[in-house]
Amino acid sequence: MRHCSVQVRGLLTRDELDRYNALMEVGHFLESQNRYDLVYTVQKEIDTLILPAIERLKEKGRQRDRDTEEYLRSKEQNHVDEDDED
Repeated sequence: MRHCSVQVRGLLTRDELDRYNALMEVGHFLESQNRYDLVYTVQKEIDTLILPAIERLKEKGRQRDRDTEEYLRSKEQNHVDEDDED
């Protein structure tokens, strides 16, 4: 079973996280029973389950980029304003 990243897990809702943990437990049990045909199905379900958290992580990154761009623009504007005063 493949775990998702800590960042993605951190953005799962409580219900999603509970379901994720239960599916991982089932997947590990199936692996111990060498039922890899069923493990594949469980892994696909996990991959689908974490998609909303991945989107939340991407949006968080996009927001950080927007905030950085806004900060740099304001910094540049302050620099230009200071030059005008001289």
